[in-house]
Amino acid sequence: MRYMLLIAADKNAPPPTPAEGQALVQAHGRFADALRAAGKMVVADRLRPDSDGVRVRLKAGQPQVIDGPFTETKEALGGYYLIECDSKDEAVEWAKKLPLREHGHVEVRPIWQM
Repeated sequence: MRYMLLIAADKNAPPPTPAEGQALVQAHGRFADALRAAGKMVVADRLRPDSDGVRVRLKAGQPQVIDGPFTETKEALGGYYLIECDSKDEAVEWAKKLPLREHGHVEVRPIWQM
């Protein structure tokens, strides 16, 4: 079964220092390498900031486009890993190994497969 590991962080948290940022990028590289070596990686990407995105909502039956940043949210998605695992427990074990900052979290969601 496929699982999405959604990485989010508090938008109000202080940004990492350049050294912390570099260390985090390297840690994600090692994590991705471990997923590939285990045959679990499907795809992974880092997301651009929400200020570069839009939301499309339906209002009164019509699509409404809202430009980012999205001030009503406290957290922003920063990236994701789509992985293939035999169970939810296995996906959670991989999520526990994800390099996160103190103000971040990862959500593990199974994918509906058609």
